[in-house]
Formats: sequence, C-alpha cells, structure tokens
Amino acid sequence: MQQKRLSDSVADDMMSMIAIEKRFAPGDKLPNENELSGELNISRTTLREAIRILVANGIVEIRRGKGTYIKENVDTDNLETFGELTEAKINARDLYEMRLIFEPDAAYYATVRASETELKRILDYGMQIEQKIKAKEDRTEVEQQFHQAIVKATHNEFMEKLMPVIYQAINKGVILSTKRELAVKDTIHDHHMIMEFMKHRNPEGAKSAMKIHILHAMRELGIE
Repeated sequence: MQQKRLSDSVADDMMSMIAIEKRFAPGDKLPNENELSGELNISRTTLREAIRILVANGIVEIRRGKGTYIKENVDTDNLETFGELTEAKINARDLYEMRLIFEPDAAYYATVRASETELKRILDYGMQIEQKIKAKEDRTEVEQQFHQAIVKATHNEFMEKLMPVIYQAINKGVILSTKRELAVKDTIHDHHMIMEFMKHRNPEGAKSAMKIHILHAMRELGIE
C-alpha cells in the first residue's frame, strides 16, 4: 500500500483540529509557523506543504502580511470528506498501477481475439462514454462496461477475475476527475485512439493507446 506523504498526514491532522477538536472556527487565524510546526513536531517546509493542500481544497486562505485564516464559508461539520478524498487518491494510485500492468495487454489480446460482435460491442460502449461526457452525465457504469467488454474479448478467464479491481479504479477515477476538464478531454481523445486501433485490428497500437490513456488519467488526477 502506498504510504501517505507527510504533508498529507499533517493536512489531515490540521483538519482534525478544525472539524473534530473544534480548535479553530471559520474566520479564525492559525498560529504562526514556528508555533504550529513546533506543536506538530514537523519542519516549517512540511507545514507549508500541508497548508498548500488546505488552500487548494478551499479550507484556509493566506492573507498577505496577515497570516493564514480558516475560510469564512467553511462548513466545519462536513469536513470529514476531505480525508476521504486524500484516501481516494492513495487508493486510486495503487489501483491505477494495477490497470497499467494489466489493461494494455488486455487491449492487445482483445484486438487479436475479439469476434466481430465483441468488437462492435466495445466500439458501441466507447461511443456511449463520449455521449455521456458531452451530456455531463455519470459515465461510471458505461465506462465499466467498455473496459469489461475489452477484457471479455481476451477470452482469458483469469483476466476476467481481475475486473473488480478495474471497477474500483474506474469509480475512483470518475469521482476524482469530475472537476478536471483536461482529464475529461483526454478521456474522449484516448478512447478514440483505443477504438481506432482495435477497429483496424492493430494490437500494438491498441496496447500503446491503452497505456497512454491510463498514464494520462494518473497524471491529470494527481495520482502518479
């Protein structure tokens, strides 16, 4: 299991101070760097990284020349979801690494072995994903069906047994990508590439396109 970065753990600790211990309320100023880093027993560099994480997630704001403050509009009763997002990124990293090991070769074998019916099913699901994205609708289920259709077309029962791992990764990826426009654009472009290579029965191309697709997703979701 991938370990959390220290700055992520510190950000979680600071969230606990706000959401659970209620030490700080919306609008409150945080203690200065020396005081807070001493209390948490961390370097000031790590503290700054943790604060950057909190700023990026809209929890605190830095007021130039004044210090760091809890944002006025933060709902401190619902901040437990922040920790879940951090966990989602860590879990997604492991899951996407599994996809990177497994799915490019699945695309290769599916391109070689798929029947015409199976290939048509894969291409149909690919088009449905694009339609869902353009309509801003949840694509989780059809994305799962697309990747499942590829794995089924390998005609390898052991590959099929790994599908639950792929489902988990897709779920996490869709959740993390909802607010990242580039990740969504990459998904459309990458699926086109995969589908074109499969349609023309080019297994090496399909393998490379799938690898690029997963690497793009990892980069855009911040889970490299």
